[in-house]
Amino acid sequence: MAENIDYSQINTWPFQEARKILAHIGNKTPAKGYVLFETGYGPSGLPHIGTFGEVARTSMVRWAFSKISDIPTRLIAFSDDMDGLRKVPTNIPNQEEVAKYIGSPLTAVPDPFGEYDSFAAHNNAMLREFLDSYGFEYEFMSSTEMYKSGAFNDALIKVLENYDKIMQIMLPTLGEERRQTYSPIMPISPKSGRVLQVPMLSVNPDKGTVVFEDEDGTRVEQSVLNGMAKLQWKADWAMRWLALDVDYEMCGADLTDSYKLSGQIVRVLGGRAPENLTYQLFVDEQGQKISKTKGNGISIEEWLKYANPESLALFMYNKPTTIKRLYFDVIPRSVDEYYQHLNNYDKQDDTAKITNPVVYIHREHGVPDGRMPISYNLLLNLASAANTESIEDMWGYITAYNPKLNPQNCPDLNKMAECAVRYYHDFVKPNKKYRAATEQERIVLQDFASGLAQFIGKSDIEKDLETYCYDIGKKYYAQDKLRDFFSMFYNVLLGQESGPRLPNFIMIYGIERTCDMINNALANQ
Repeated sequence: MAENIDYSQINTWPFQEARKILAHIGNKTPAKGYVLFETGYGPSGLPHIGTFGEVARTSMVRWAFSKISDIPTRLIAFSDDMDGLRKVPTNIPNQEEVAKYIGSPLTAVPDPFGEYDSFAAHNNAMLREFLDSYGFEYEFMSSTEMYKSGAFNDALIKVLENYDKIMQIMLPTLGEERRQTYSPIMPISPKSGRVLQVPMLSVNPDKGTVVFEDEDGTRVEQSVLNGMAKLQWKADWAMRWLALDVDYEMCGADLTDSYKLSGQIVRVLGGRAPENLTYQLFVDEQGQKISKTKGNGISIEEWLKYANPESLALFMYNKPTTIKRLYFDVIPRSVDEYYQHLNNYDKQDDTAKITNPVVYIHREHGVPDGRMPISYNLLLNLASAANTESIEDMWGYITAYNPKLNPQNCPDLNKMAECAVRYYHDFVKPNKKYRAATEQERIVLQDFASGLAQFIGKSDIEKDLETYCYDIGKKYYAQDKLRDFFSMFYNVLLGQESGPRLPNFIMIYGIERTCDMINNALANQ
């Protein structure tokens, strides 16, 4: 891509966010020497689709910032691994053993998988492997290491100095019972090693200590420095912004109030909140909030079983501040949309290219050369029409359509054909509902099949076939009812409500096979 683009005219949301950051830092290099982007992660479980979305979107903004400024940037993936274990995940082994460590910092909980020094170390390793597999450029940072190393000590002293002001911010937001025990400081018990949520009896900024009652009732004065305490979530977020001087951090709409409260706290500490994009959360097909407990969402593993990771990145790119339905039916549409953008890229001028979503998906890695000669939706309908159960069968149809295509020279097509077979088997096949043709529709289909015979054995028929399909439709349906003709074809012959452009489907499925499909369907009704 040529670098003669006026980026001030680019108005995609990553560039809008990038300009906000530039204004936030006063259009000059911060004293620390770089702009800091941060994403947060709670390592009490394995990385999920939300983790991917937040890092992907932040990376898109970071890339856009690199186009409007020469100021260096860093992206930190921060793991809150000093947090206490609240409950035992249901998807891990050795749950009874892990249950003994409820309340302990996640870095002090033994790894139930027996592979790492702690449960947090295991999940942190999974996070890094997860992010690395998608080519994200980031630096990993551990909360435990930062607390224990003393990197947060100065900021923690400021928390002690402003303890009463933080309490004034937080207490009105809490229920009556919680107010009685709340403290932004959570000391680590010197006896049990657990993270304690107890009130502070006194706070001593000059000494860097607090006084509290341990679990056994013992009165303890203990330092809050060097990993002897951690902060409650909202205070911790604010302290981290101050200590690291974070310039940009996204969060989900469910953290809107947390961001505001943390912003108040960081100002009390003498810092300021980073620029922020509040992205909307996903809902399921019925519009219900996605919940791990309900199991009504899609895991990243499930998405990638049926599609490529670029399609997921596109789903994250599109309208981040709009509530979107996340369910299996959106996957084929996202795949085809990605490849449409990719196919269009070479035809665009430089300014149009920079508004193409593929630029933000691939960023510094560069837009790949691969293009998709057959849509995913068409592959799905091919699998549906032929009841295709194997990738070998699928390639039989593809090579009959175009002998130049093969798995070796079309690896993207091969991958999506495999995904289409899996998607067909898991979602389309169990839900096929064929509708019997009406008498009038039988006449239409018989006429249609009869006329198709003229194309058997001929080449370069795409345009003629397209004209034929529309002529048949207009012969039997009013101009404003042509959609009903195509819908009838899908319902009666494919057992589904919608499908690809009919001429394209016939070309890849084959003229003779389409005629046979129509005749067999009518004979068996």
